Amino acid sequence: MKEIEPNRSAASWLAELAKGRYGEYALSVLTALLGVACSLAPYFIIIRLITALANGTAELSRCLTLCAWMAGFWVLRYALHSVSTSLSHHATFHVIANTRTRLLDKLATLPLGTVLDRSSGSYKNIIVERVDSIETTLAHLLPEMTANIVGALAVLVLLFIEDWRMGLSMLIVVPLGIICFMSMFSGYNEKFQRTVTATKALNDTAVEYISGIEVIKAFGQSKTSYAKFVSAAKEGADCFIDWMRGSLFGQVAGMAILPSTLLGILPVGCLLYMHDTLPAETFLAVIVLSFGVMQPLITAFSYTDDIAQVKTIVGEVAEVLSDEDMQRPTTAEKLPADNAIQLKDVRFAYHDKEVLHGINLHIAPGTVNALVGPSGSGKSTIARLIASLWDVKDGSIELGGVDIRSLPLAECTKRIAYVSQDNYLFDLSVMDNIRMGKKGATSEEVIDAAKKCGCHEFIMGLENGYQTICGASGGHLSGGERQRISIARAMLKDAPVVILDEATSYTDPENEAVIQSALAKLVRGKTLLVIAHRLSTIADADQIIVVNHGKIEAAGTQAELLKSCPLYQTMWEAHISVKDDGEVVSCSRH
Repeated sequence: MKEIEPNRSAASWLAELAKGRYGEYALSVLTALLGVACSLAPYFIIIRLITALANGTAELSRCLTLCAWMAGFWVLRYALHSVSTSLSHHATFHVIANTRTRLLDKLATLPLGTVLDRSSGSYKNIIVERVDSIETTLAHLLPEMTANIVGALAVLVLLFIEDWRMGLSMLIVVPLGIICFMSMFSGYNEKFQRTVTATKALNDTAVEYISGIEVIKAFGQSKTSYAKFVSAAKEGADCFIDWMRGSLFGQVAGMAILPSTLLGILPVGCLLYMHDTLPAETFLAVIVLSFGVMQPLITAFSYTDDIAQVKTIVGEVAEVLSDEDMQRPTTAEKLPADNAIQLKDVRFAYHDKEVLHGINLHIAPGTVNALVGPSGSGKSTIARLIASLWDVKDGSIELGGVDIRSLPLAECTKRIAYVSQDNYLFDLSVMDNIRMGKKGATSEEVIDAAKKCGCHEFIMGLENGYQTICGASGGHLSGGERQRISIARAMLKDAPVVILDEATSYTDPENEAVIQSALAKLVRGKTLLVIAHRLSTIADADQIIVVNHGKIEAAGTQAELLKSCPLYQTMWEAHISVKDDGEVVSCSRH
């Protein structure tokens, strides 16, 4: 999907999002125009009534008929307004839903690093609050402001037709009111942007406070964390006050001046009438019509505040939609021949800091491979690049002889199962969380995967077994339980390549032994890449790759590395010194 360029105007952006709903919006504007016309019709009826009364030609039956027509036009005006509002809201809520869908789809195609550059609070603010703010612009501003401006201009034209001098007298005050409204725009966007930034900071602080409440309580940091939230709330309030203070005068002044059209009409009309150049009927008609100009103008300019916010509101959404996607084709010209993985001179940087420096690595199909090395050496980065969570900028990664950048993301996802140490569980049942590994999997398939991964027994021990709700982020379960469910999910997927990024880091030695034994059986015929913090669990791996400072320092079997790699020797000795009895479990399939 082609996304929106960041330099496009807000109007162009809104037109892009509203595509497919133009008909509904056009009909909404049309009915709004008819509604405004119906609201103006009574003014002309009032003119006829006043003229008849002034001339002494008024008849009761005719007056009652005209009053009935007035009532009919008012009823019709509200009926048309309801239809217009219903049409615009129906279209707008579809646009809002589609916009949120596009944002979530966009997140799925962005490199992981790009997603992580923004906080979850910021994304929540954009997807919920900012997208909701579009409702006023599309559902109200578009039909109502358009219709009321057209209605006011139509009455103004009639005033000029009636008497051009009186038309000009009305314009004495109107421009002044418009100038007051326009004064709101001076520095408005910058001030509103500050409020948006402050709101983001407040959202982030609130999310951080709630997510870290356990740590806050455990370490008695309530005052410190609360003070940070209070500071963010005060900053947000100050920004809002500054924003409102800057725009309030113009808005209030405009609202006060616009209804004062009579200040120009009355003195000019009286002067012309006294000089017998303006008939009384025309003077009365102009006075009545002036009210017909005021109301639409006041309604139209009440949306000035919303117009000023549009650029900032849509800008944040456009910023996400215009982030650079991972460039992948929609179809594959060539599919991988097998599950072999080949890294050729791979370099990768987070922002401007290079963390991988020319990685060359071959992983044979159907083998157990382990990435080991000090913390921060680049192990997880290698795993994530293979899993297509990021794209390589320099060098290449091949799967079965095919560059993964030439494969659709869906194809890579189908062939590679990735389980991290912090794998996420949704606020669904255990059954549904595991079933996410394979769409449409039966309950029997889910249970079988759980049994093979050694988590069936603990699941059955939960309050509602497989129907137990995991809670937000899996909060109702322990870290080890969450990881075992995540592994079961990956196993259910039955991908030919399995990547475990320290996936057993939260499990105790006994459960880890169960999982490792299960893995040894489950990965027959598959390519397994493990990042392990306990070296004993990968001692029998077909290949152990030692990563240090973003480079491959050595690769080989356990026996080979103990003879040739000083770093691995040091890591093994440190591991042995703290190893629990009975921890050693082989990953070998042999």
